[in-house]
Amino acid sequence: MEILGVKFAPLNVPLNRRLETLAAALWILIFAFGYFAGYVLTAYFLFFTQTMRYFVLLYFVWMYYDWNKFNVGKIRRKFLQWIRSCAWNRYFCNYFPIKLVKTTDLDPNKLYLFCNFPHGTIPSGVYGAFGTDIIGRRELFPGLEFRVVILDQFFRSPLFREYCRINCALGSSAECIKQHLSTRPPPPYTGRATVLIPGGAAEVFESKPGTYRILIKRRKGFVKLALQNGNPLVPVCSFGETDIFDQVICPDGSYTRRLQEFIRKKSGIPLVLQNGRGFFQYTFGLIPRRKPITVVVGSPMELPKIEEPTREQVGEYHEKFVNHLVNFFENEKHKYIENADSVHLEFV
Repeated sequence: MEILGVKFAPLNVPLNRRLETLAAALWILIFAFGYFAGYVLTAYFLFFTQTMRYFVLLYFVWMYYDWNKFNVGKIRRKFLQWIRSCAWNRYFCNYFPIKLVKTTDLDPNKLYLFCNFPHGTIPSGVYGAFGTDIIGRRELFPGLEFRVVILDQFFRSPLFREYCRINCALGSSAECIKQHLSTRPPPPYTGRATVLIPGGAAEVFESKPGTYRILIKRRKGFVKLALQNGNPLVPVCSFGETDIFDQVICPDGSYTRRLQEFIRKKSGIPLVLQNGRGFFQYTFGLIPRRKPITVVVGSPMELPKIEEPTREQVGEYHEKFVNHLVNFFENEKHKYIENADSVHLEFV
């Protein structure tokens, strides 16, 4: 039913689809506002409560102790095992739905650097594929421990950082990534896959339905890290990631775009004017649209181990990886994109 240009959902929507919408909405709200909510809640407990403020002070001590810890720990690992397979994540993955596809087997004893494209407005496909156990990650890649790299700023927000740690996320600092690319995971894992979105937060501004615009030409740090540790680079493409949200694209040089870039550079958080759907209508809102996302993992590109790679060596292997990525995208796009002949990777 459509009224005044707003398309409303029918009243007889099955309960499981309502629960899927609720799961997607809660995840988006936590991911989009959890960083700021952590500061607000902590300030409220500290200044406006009598008893909770002492727990907050103890929590600050714990944050200081836990600040540079990269491993999850036994207590968090128990929560991790539960949350990765809980009903909430199952409804979330089924909402779009999200699928995970591999094109080749990976050696379970190696340490890989997965390079995922594109970022999208909020990387839902990456979370569903590698942050949960719902869609077959363990069965497709046995023996590999997966850690998804997110903004380092998220680990500075009280309370919200715990949610990130429980989800086995990884800070985006070079020190943190380098440690995970060079060390073996604890049992029962035999290898590790560090999942990175090289385009980062800046790539959010390039996300539009039907397009695959990525920031990689000037992003060479991930190649240098992989060379220093001899990690194979694995291209990963989230087909459909850019279709779940639309956004208002502000022209380069405009006041709004300069404000967006200023906020991103100062806080690390991209402020976008995104549009999806609502609970009971499909025309506008903060909930992602119900569009399929297929996360396809390509074949690894082996790299030599060079402890101090030169700029020329980094540039050489960066160019090789870009070509490897383009070939991978062109070979796979016809399976997941309509009118695929007119869609290509666009480098910004």
